[in-house]
This record gives sequence, C-alpha cells and structure tokens, in this order.
Amino acid sequence: MCLIVLASGMRPDLPLIVAANRDEFFARPADPLGEWPDRPGVVGGRDREKGGSWMAMHRSGRFAAVTNVRDPARRHPSPRSRGALVSEFVGGAVSAAEAASEVVAEGGAYEGFNLLLSDGQSLWYATNRDAAPQPLGAGIHGLSNHRLGTPWPKVRRARDALGQALALPVARLEAALFELLADEAPVADSLLPDTGVGLEWERLLATPFIRASHYGTRASTVVLWGASGEALMVERRFGPGGSPQGEPRMALRLTAVPDLLSAPT
Repeated sequence: MCLIVLASGMRPDLPLIVAANRDEFFARPADPLGEWPDRPGVVGGRDREKGGSWMAMHRSGRFAAVTNVRDPARRHPSPRSRGALVSEFVGGAVSAAEAASEVVAEGGAYEGFNLLLSDGQSLWYATNRDAAPQPLGAGIHGLSNHRLGTPWPKVRRARDALGQALALPVARLEAALFELLADEAPVADSLLPDTGVGLEWERLLATPFIRASHYGTRASTVVLWGASGEALMVERRFGPGGSPQGEPRMALRLTAVPDLLSAPT
C-alpha cells in the first residue's frame, strides 16, 4: 500500500472505514481479493512472490495493512518481507498492542514500514522509522510512504475527502471512497516532498492514483466495518496505464462483534 486513509470511531454504524491504494510494479505477480485456501478465515489480496499481503483481515475481526517507507538512503541488504507483518498478525492471536511492540522491536529486520493493526478492540500504528508504537483513537488518520500524519499532498487530499464523505449514507459512501482513491490531479513542484528518488519520480508518486506503464496503482480497496459484526471489502484492480482488471467483493460475517472504538452518537 502507498496510501491509506481511515476513519475510526467516527460513525456509530461503521466503527472502521478504510480507503487505500496499493502501488507496485506491474511485473510483480499478485492474487486478487479473496479467501486464502491455506489460511482459513483470512481474506485479502496476496503477493505471489513472498506470500504476504498489503491488506488483509480475518473473520474473527483482525485487520492489518502496511505501506513501505520511501527512504533510498537506508536500504537493508537482506530484509524480511513486510507483507508477512500483515499475514502473520491477521492469522495470529496476540493483541494489536502486543504485536505493535513486537514488530517495532524486530524492525531492524525489515525495510522501512508503516503498519496498522486492529484486533477488533483497539487500533494501533507501528513503524520501524524512529517512532514508538501508538494507539489510534477516534478520528481520521492518513499515511503514505512516510510516518503517520506526514502532510504529503496526497495524504491531505485523501483525508479531506474522507472527512467530507463521512456524512453520506452507506449507499453512496463506497462510490465516494473510490472517487477519492482515483484522484489524479497534479501537484505543484513546490509542494512535492524530497525523498531522494528524483523530481520525475516525485511527480509520478505525488497523486493518490498513479497511472504509468511500468509502475502504478495496482489495487484500490475499500473496507466498511459494521458495528453489528458485518464487513465489506471491495478491491478495484488495475493493470498498466490504469486499465481496469476486475472488482472482487467480499461480504463477511465476522465471528465476533467488533468493539473497535466508541463512536459518537
């Protein structure tokens, strides 16, 4: 994932709302959203190269998503797969708080990452880039390829759009979330971050949706987690040049009713 925005505890009917884009080289093979045959109960897209995921959840109500940290000056010679952080958590049993502490303690084994974890009772953020794990309370949160809350233009845009979408009825919310993920409006050079990849790459990576022939947005995913224990995951898949590649949908009935956060009434 290279962009994740979420609203936690902002609606009594939807304790968790997630909109996210996964950006990757098109040559890297991946399976679409679905249930994993070798891990019963786990649902999400899957990286065929390493077997992990950028976003997944379990029917028990466990959820995780990861983005990389863009930092070419700090490279690991033989890193573990960051996608395993997602798959191991959703298929495990430890609390989100415990898992966040564990992955930070072991963070030196990975390239830079941002990780969101929920066990259905709490939501945590963890990174291996010089920050302690932290619980996320009710609010609108956003991250891309730097630490949580870094005000890159794409993060600000997506957070603002999510905030406006929260007032919509459920029947219109899904479309609004996909609309914010499809944003390709260019960003002025003066607003671009300098992450060490050069101006052309900074321009390409600056928008929520990335359209190119070799690298770009591979999947846009929306998660609507209902207060009564239902969850909807929808994934729009894209190929080179932003060509549509399908839209798998998963409607889940969780085995435990979530109590993620206290939503306003």
